[in-house]
Amino acid sequence: MAVQQSYRQIENRNTRSYANSYIDGSVVRQVEAVPGGKRESRPREDARRNIRRNRERSMAVTFPYVVFLTIVSVLSVAVCVNYLKLQAGGTAYRSNIAALQSQLNDLKVSNDSEYDNAVSSVDMEQVKYIAINQLGMNYAEEGQIITYSSKDGDYIRQYAQIPEE
Repeated sequence: MAVQQSYRQIENRNTRSYANSYIDGSVVRQVEAVPGGKRESRPREDARRNIRRNRERSMAVTFPYVVFLTIVSVLSVAVCVNYLKLQAGGTAYRSNIAALQSQLNDLKVSNDSEYDNAVSSVDMEQVKYIAINQLGMNYAEEGQIITYSSKDGDYIRQYAQIPEE
């Protein structure tokens, strides 16, 4: 009975809006797209014509569009070529740096070995003997050593005679 009442409410309305109606049951109503029967074919043909015209416009390639695409293509190729040149230059610089670092390490090893040879070839006892016996040098006594502190580093230059106390 509730189903029949809701159908009557729907039939009494002469509008297409069924949003506020409620149907209890499993019966599906049949809705007419246009009340009164006949559909007009004119709007549909106009829509098809508009769609066809829009497709033709979108498929058309104009001269300014071709010029734009050509300029964009040339610019993108130029940017890519420039990027590849920069990347190749960076690779060359890295390999050059690696070669120079290897050369520096070889020179450091050679310098260290030459220094060790020079230090080991000097006999310090012979130097001490020559300094004391031939040059008349002797060890410093207790009051002869004066210490200074330098703010600039560990090297002090003497420009004048040190005053005695």
